[in-house]
Amino acid sequence: FGERSLLIEWPQKICKEILKDILQFKSKIQKSKLSNDIRTSYNSMVVNFKKIDDELKTISDLKKVYSSKNLYIKEVFYTWEIPICYDIHIENDIKNLEINLSLEKDKIFSIHRSSTYLIYNIGFLPGFIYLGGMDKRIHHPRKEKPCLNIPKGAVGIGGSQTGIYPNNSPGGWYIIGNCPVDFFDVKKTKPCFVKPGDHIKFKMISKQEYDSIKNVKISNEFDLKKTINHD
Repeated sequence: FGERSLLIEWPQKICKEILKDILQFKSKIQKSKLSNDIRTSYNSMVVNFKKIDDELKTISDLKKVYSSKNLYIKEVFYTWEIPICYDIHIENDIKNLEINLSLEKDKIFSIHRSSTYLIYNIGFLPGFIYLGGMDKRIHHPRKEKPCLNIPKGAVGIGGSQTGIYPNNSPGGWYIIGNCPVDFFDVKKTKPCFVKPGDHIKFKMISKQEYDSIKNVKISNEFDLKKTINHD
């Protein structure tokens, strides 16, 4: 995958077991010190090296690392409780969803927050999290014509996934609410506090609670609830 990189691929589907295998392999590679520059997605991984002198040997080394049972150290993953204010900053999106899904908006919101979502990937924008595990009743195709300015914190539905926009940006997902939490802050040592393999559980809040969290967050006093995920 270029002069200094190797692309490793898994079956082309969104699958919890595949993600687990990818994350374990990434951990093994890092522990082996073959590379610390690794990019993962739903079903692929790019491993970057300072240089590749012998491609076949590098591939052989990676295969040995993959098969090793001694290199993997179980990582700690969390389930994060994320506040969401539904029916805010959504314009006409929810009306279209109500018609196309044959569901009232309160039922859409209820179904959306009933699932615990797995973070599969972070990308498109820094801190944009792709969440899997959404109930099939609210799956909905992306918009044919993307919006040019989706507000920061917008929570959207796109296909079989849901996600949160970390900043104002164009986008083609249907927006159902807004989250007052920053998912990317370049000033912090760890700009994005979540990672692939973590889970998210949405907690519905009122507009008043939403405004309160936004104000508290400015003074860095707002802490998110999290629990260790033993799955």
